[in-house]
Amino acid sequence: MPEYRRIKQPGGTIFFTVVTFGRRPILTSPESRSILRKAWQNVQVKHPFQTLAVCLLPDHLHTIWQLPEGDTNTAVRWNEIKRHFSHEYLKVVGEGNNVRNESRIKRREAAIWQRRYWAHVLFDQEDLNNHFDYIHINPQKHGLVKQVMDWPWSSFHRYVQMGVYSQDWCRSMEEFLVDASMGE
Repeated sequence: MPEYRRIKQPGGTIFFTVVTFGRRPILTSPESRSILRKAWQNVQVKHPFQTLAVCLLPDHLHTIWQLPEGDTNTAVRWNEIKRHFSHEYLKVVGEGNNVRNESRIKRREAAIWQRRYWAHVLFDQEDLNNHFDYIHINPQKHGLVKQVMDWPWSSFHRYVQMGVYSQDWCRSMEEFLVDASMGE
């Protein structure tokens, strides 16, 4: 069994990608959004963190968190968010598509989330800015919208209000790719 090691940065700023099991497109339904919001808020009360950016897509989410000073424990936060979400999701939506394999049955896991998540500690402002852009352009990259501003489940809109992004930021994927290649 592989051993997964994560870089731990006390009070760090961390980019995450969390994916549904089998990439099932369940996260943007009204029920799922409500359940996820409650799970997120409940975990924030017990295990504080600040959400700097987030984008919810049908089968995955990206987020950037700032942990409290001295704290490195992202695993407990994600485990709790996934656990709360799974429990409530199965109560509200039902077992319908929750087809579990032998391993998941043995571990008493629902077939809602992939077990692990991608995490990347952000070490400087440029890295943070690049990941902000990545999060906010993701719905457009996946072909879900023509313009970033058209995706409703993203912190992009909050940053437009704050003046960080313009409403028409990154009007096309071609524009994004040209801008990205200029940095090489």
